[in-house]
Amino acid sequence: MDTSLESVLPTLDPQPNAPRTFLFLQGLASPFFAELGRELIARGHRVRRINISLGDQLFWRLPAINYRGSLANWRAFVSDLMTREAVTDIVLFGDCRPYHRIAIHIAGYRGIRVHVCEEGYLRPNWMTVEQGGVNGHSSLPRRRDAILSAVRDLAPETKERDFPGSFARRAFWDVSYNVANIVGRPLYIGYRRHRPNHVLVEYAGWLKRLVTRKRTNAHAEAEAERAFAAPAGFYLVPLQLDSDYQIRVHSQYGVLGEFLDEVCHSFSHHAPAGTELLVKVHPLDNGLIDRRRQVMAIAARHGIADRVRCIDGGYLPTLLVNTLGVVVVNSTVGLTAIEVGRPTVALGTSIYNIPGLAHQGSLDAFWSELTPPDMELVRAFRLVEIHRTQINGSYFDTDGIANAAREAADRVTVPAPVTPAGRVAQLDPAPPFRRPLAAE
Repeated sequence: MDTSLESVLPTLDPQPNAPRTFLFLQGLASPFFAELGRELIARGHRVRRINISLGDQLFWRLPAINYRGSLANWRAFVSDLMTREAVTDIVLFGDCRPYHRIAIHIAGYRGIRVHVCEEGYLRPNWMTVEQGGVNGHSSLPRRRDAILSAVRDLAPETKERDFPGSFARRAFWDVSYNVANIVGRPLYIGYRRHRPNHVLVEYAGWLKRLVTRKRTNAHAEAEAERAFAAPAGFYLVPLQLDSDYQIRVHSQYGVLGEFLDEVCHSFSHHAPAGTELLVKVHPLDNGLIDRRRQVMAIAARHGIADRVRCIDGGYLPTLLVNTLGVVVVNSTVGLTAIEVGRPTVALGTSIYNIPGLAHQGSLDAFWSELTPPDMELVRAFRLVEIHRTQINGSYFDTDGIANAAREAADRVTVPAPVTPAGRVAQLDPAPPFRRPLAAE
């Protein structure tokens, strides 16, 4: 691997105002990429797209190259296409998908900008469009002095527009995308899905959750009220998804059960007497694992079943206002908690695991120390975050998509240094994973 200084430092675009060639790879099940492509074309840039599944075709509706080969042959194909089309920029959703990691690696050695889209670091009404990488691969500053220095020349935050994305629309588009992939499998026989479970298995789990939603919501409200009434208070543990790359790549945990075991172990030995633990299931959990049963089994193993509650529902803002502190792997809920002043500890790699924002000591110490975030640093970090990585919009709202396409086009076409994709950690290293607690 080339680790010379020249390979790490940003390089300048020799023709910052010249038309560029944008290569789009996989996006979310949303028309956003197609709208962004049209916006870039209207501004005089060239746009290319590689479809690797029929679902990709469904949400693009612009000229594209259909790749029907295997993942093993993808590197040669995409490398040749970058050369043939003189690609200057790549746009993709998620920087950890296997196809994307290969393309990012090639781009890093060619000085090609990589613009990574994701769900917003801030919620709701925000989407992430960041050069080089997102989450644990982000190049956002991770030191107080760097954050306060970066914010000095930034314009104040403007009022965001509200784009209430529709869950029904999101579900419909997701089903349409996946049904197209199943029907179109003979056309894309080499395609490999990046998620670990078959989509029909996941849908079966979600259907079960929908059927029981009324009951689980009632249970969540009742359990939350009991947690609010706990004399010594409660800590909130918002869960993520086993399939999320935030767990699979940006944490030391193979599955959420390992995270829960560590949290319960520490809580049982070090949390103040009388305090409780409230575990909240992720809204998009596929239901293949009975999370409440899993949580309570782990709690019982550590002798704290009477101090642990697990809910599938609940209103997050109210939970955050009432909790003593928040324990996450690296969820965006952690950032929300910090912004409302709640003590937070992140056990994986995250953009906000920074002194002054999140707790930097051990998990064992967190339960008692509960140091609140430095709100001056919180405000500065938010402003830097918005200017560098966030656009106002929604993947699942018509007006939100249109607004996001305009803002994203502004973001990806601005003359700027080229960050070597896939190497941002060498520019400003992310904090390392926390060491798991030693077994007693």
